Amino acid sequence: MKKILVIGPAWVGDMVMSQALYIELKKHHPDSQLDVMAPDWCRPLLERMPQVDKTIAMPLGHGALALNVRRHLGRELRQEKYDCAYVLPNSAKSALIPWFAKIPLRIGWRGEMRYGLLNDLRPNKKAFSLMVERYIALAYPREDMIDSSSLPGLSRPKLNIDTKLQRKAIEKFTLQLNRPVVGLCPGAEFGPAKRWPEYHFAETAQRLIDMGFQIWLFGSAKDKEVTSKIVASLDENQQKYCSNLAGKTSLTEAIDLLALCGTVVSNDSGLMHIAAAVGCRLVALYGSTSPGYTPPLAEHVAVLHTDIECRPCFSRECPKEHLKCLAELEPARVLNEIIRLNPIEVDAC
Repeated sequence: MKKILVIGPAWVGDMVMSQALYIELKKHHPDSQLDVMAPDWCRPLLERMPQVDKTIAMPLGHGALALNVRRHLGRELRQEKYDCAYVLPNSAKSALIPWFAKIPLRIGWRGEMRYGLLNDLRPNKKAFSLMVERYIALAYPREDMIDSSSLPGLSRPKLNIDTKLQRKAIEKFTLQLNRPVVGLCPGAEFGPAKRWPEYHFAETAQRLIDMGFQIWLFGSAKDKEVTSKIVASLDENQQKYCSNLAGKTSLTEAIDLLALCGTVVSNDSGLMHIAAAVGCRLVALYGSTSPGYTPPLAEHVAVLHTDIECRPCFSRECPKEHLKCLAELEPARVLNEIIRLNPIEVDAC
């Protein structure tokens, strides 16, 4: 294959994990051109993946069929003469563009009414428990991919860091590196059932600062209310060692700054997967979701959750309205894992 098109996922975390497929494809076809079609908000991630040669903007958001737009995009892509397309989302509409583009080989998992749209349709998705395994399996012939044991290995996403942009971000936000940095990511786009309570994050921040660390708070503009509460919980002296970056950084800046954090504490979110892909030690917190499907692919990681009988429910909001799966996950457990992951830095502090 000389030219490969990937219809990429729209969620940040899924896009990070999709790099595992690109790594496998470039192993098999090192001289190929690999292009990824994805929403613009994913472009900063794709620009940090050396396997991706070109990003093509997907102008449509979640749920939009826009058949005429997809037909137009597909016809425009015919001139590219792609040999193969990989369709990572499960929807029928995501398979339309490669079909309209008349790409000869169109590969993906069986999803909603994709018969005909895909001509290499993989039927046994549930035999691969992890999302990243499902991505990697698409790089291999269908008949060879029986289940997870058929995979030759598990490629970990690894995003490049731009040190020049990193220095600019440090200057822009007047950050200091005189204390070891712990990044806290208290948001989760999916919903409140994935968010560890802000009072637990606040207690964790207080304890870490008193131990000699500094805190960088990451998130989108939607997370500013929560991160502001965390800052407000600190006393005047503690606030000197806490930088609230939520809603201030671009995704590109967040990637480079997360790479400077010795450890990151995060909900199950896109930032969790970015932190893993830039090499952070990671404490990952799970509420309504399960690490059995989308675990962080970090080398040094602690996955924490409670074992109450109603989790994982995979709900956006707690169906029982008590959120015990997260409320009962005590800060002491998180602090113990940070100390375990950072023995040298803790001694230095």
